[in-house]
Amino acid sequence: MDPRISFVTLAVTDLDAARRFYVDGLGWPAELDVPGEVLMIRTGEHLVLSLWDRAHFAAEVGEPTMPSEGRLAPITLAHNVATKAEVDGVLATARAAGAAPVAEPVERDWGGYTGYFADPDGYRWEVAFNPGPIGRLVLP
Repeated sequence: MDPRISFVTLAVTDLDAARRFYVDGLGWPAELDVPGEVLMIRTGEHLVLSLWDRAHFAAEVGEPTMPSEGRLAPITLAHNVATKAEVDGVLATARAAGAAPVAEPVERDWGGYTGYFADPDGYRWEVAFNPGPIGRLVLP
């Protein structure tokens, strides 16, 4: 088996709110949009973010734990950038799109600079500048 992740699927409570945030607010183009069911956004050469209506998700996978219901999902998603200034810019864009601030960007002990925001369902996104080799590995 090749080491690869093809889809990251998140159950969402309001698909229209997710669309407004990711497509309208962040400007990410939809690859597949089935109203009331699923919104898919290509986020990498071979990676898709799938935002799946909670009821459809539950019918196939099981009832999810939703961060928007006060329980933090045990997952973070990360958006890495090449500079500290880009971290600040991405966080500002996310907030303008309606993201809830979670943690202001700070210098990390390991040499990076990161901050967090939450999408409409409360999923945590890290925005990171990682100057090390692993950080450069994930940049386009």
